[in-house]
Amino acid sequence: MRPYRLAATIIALLVSALALTSTTTAQTTPPQGNAAPTADNAVLLTVFFKHDQSRPLHELNAQLEKQGFYKAFPPAGVEVVSWYVMMGIGQVITLRLPASRLREVNRVIEDTAWGSYRTEFYPTYDYKAVGLTQHEKAAAN
Repeated sequence: MRPYRLAATIIALLVSALALTSTTTAQTTPPQGNAAPTADNAVLLTVFFKHDQSRPLHELNAQLEKQGFYKAFPPAGVEVVSWYVMMGIGQVITLRLPASRLREVNRVIEDTAWGSYRTEFYPTYDYKAVGLTQHEKAAAN
């Protein structure tokens, strides 16, 4: 039951973030299917793939290959912003995608990464322009 609560929480956060960052989102048609991420629909999703340290790396890689992980992830049209190996943790990947494709990314991970990795998801949105504007405004005073 806990994974479903986590997924519901993540979805609620994404909806809230999108509502707060764009005043035009509610007035436009939501993106469909393979829509490209734009300023008014893009979210960043940081995914932690935590290695199962009870198994050797060659077993994990064989399982990922068998499950088709690298063929399916990331899905076509989903931008990889960064992809790092974090020693002692596993892999940390940040994706940029339209919010409408969140379920698709989740399903690819469920179908191809589970078993080799435990996963954590951190949805975010781009705040850089707002933060820098606030900084510039504060520095001018």
